[in-house]
Amino acid sequence: MYDGKRVRPAYAKLLDWVESTSPEALSQKQRQAEALFRRIGITFAVYGEGGDTERLIPFDMMPRVFTEYEWRRLERGVKQRARALNAFLYDVYHRAEITRAGIIPADLVFRNEAYEPAVVGIDPPAGVYSHIVGIDLVRTGPEEFFVLEDNCRTPSGVSYMLENREIMMRMFPDLFRATRIAPVDDYPDRLRRTLASVAPASCEGQPVSVLLSPGAFNSAYYEHSFLADQMGIELVEGQDLFVQGDFVYMRTTEGPRRVHVIYRRLDDSFLDPLCFRPESMLGVPGLMNVYRSGGVAIASAPGAGVADDKAVYIYVPEMIRFYLGEEPILKNVQTWKCADPSDRKFVLENLADLVVKEVHGSGGYGMLVGPKSTKEQVAAYAERIKGDPAAFIAQPTLALSTCPTFVDEGLAPRHVDLRPFCLVGREVHLCPGGLTRVALKEGSLVVNSSQGGGVKDTWVLAD
Repeated sequence: MYDGKRVRPAYAKLLDWVESTSPEALSQKQRQAEALFRRIGITFAVYGEGGDTERLIPFDMMPRVFTEYEWRRLERGVKQRARALNAFLYDVYHRAEITRAGIIPADLVFRNEAYEPAVVGIDPPAGVYSHIVGIDLVRTGPEEFFVLEDNCRTPSGVSYMLENREIMMRMFPDLFRATRIAPVDDYPDRLRRTLASVAPASCEGQPVSVLLSPGAFNSAYYEHSFLADQMGIELVEGQDLFVQGDFVYMRTTEGPRRVHVIYRRLDDSFLDPLCFRPESMLGVPGLMNVYRSGGVAIASAPGAGVADDKAVYIYVPEMIRFYLGEEPILKNVQTWKCADPSDRKFVLENLADLVVKEVHGSGGYGMLVGPKSTKEQVAAYAERIKGDPAAFIAQPTLALSTCPTFVDEGLAPRHVDLRPFCLVGREVHLCPGGLTRVALKEGSLVVNSSQGGGVKDTWVLAD
């Protein structure tokens, strides 16, 4: 919010608003926002911790603001990364030129648990494997942004981005009248058009897209139903679809209806019991045969997870150079592979100063934040690394930027990250905003909602 002692121009009107509003009025607005979230049903599910599994995600009404200049650089960097990741996926399921060239170790790709041999040789429409790419970014200085990780399978959180904006516009219409803020409400329509753009060549007329969900017990089910509703497409489960001949059909009250594009929100292993886990009751038997023959498009494609593996992440800058012939616009965070003996030695010697993550972990689970951990926790984690070094990577504890956040004591700095959502079809589009996650605990660097983090609206100011 401040550049030294001077208020950054992007935050000037917000600061005027805060200073002209009494603390009691701000607290009342915060309670109203929470009531709206509860009434609308914006929740996430947490299992295995006891208590209510459906939890209200904390919402902070102080938005994060980017200038258009800042956003244009981020936009170029995220789009560049999304193109390179898709080129990598096409390559490793075809000729694997990048491993032949020795740029990425072959074992890291072909022995990766996210690599799906069943996808080898398949040519998805437009050559796109990852249609919705969520790139997690952190800021460490005025011009310094780093990529924390890539999400190429089913990145979640876009419903919060849209609902955050809806609630802010409903509660503070004067702020939006006084400030030119790039809209995000066209995201569902753009997503629908992105899905339609990758319909199979055999599609005649308007493509039929569906959102395939594991069901109401999934932690992101609210988002599944929200997006299907916003796009105007059917929300289905595996039992609602069936394969007949070379196509996939949806059961309807008017009889079978052919489906051209499946936006799947369940893991690869559950997609097709005839190809992956035979005990799966969530998928569609025979789906992969239809996908292989070009009768249906799946977004994102099975096997896309090999591109967002945290060990593969290390090589994304090299992917950009190899496939695009460009220098990376956005930098990676320095990362040590615990599978490498010299890296592992460094990590074990400096564990108390590093952040260590499971290669296949997500949601903030299974990680160690060295500076915030006890000696006992560090020692226990060291034993985990020694037991299975290839399962871990380590990164420095970055001096993450903070954003003004409403807490009980008033306005205070809290650490944030950003997940913008990039749509990849026949065209590449980045929504001008994203999901800003905030670590509500003072001093915490963990922003995940399952770990006590909250969300806030993200503004991109239009010139």
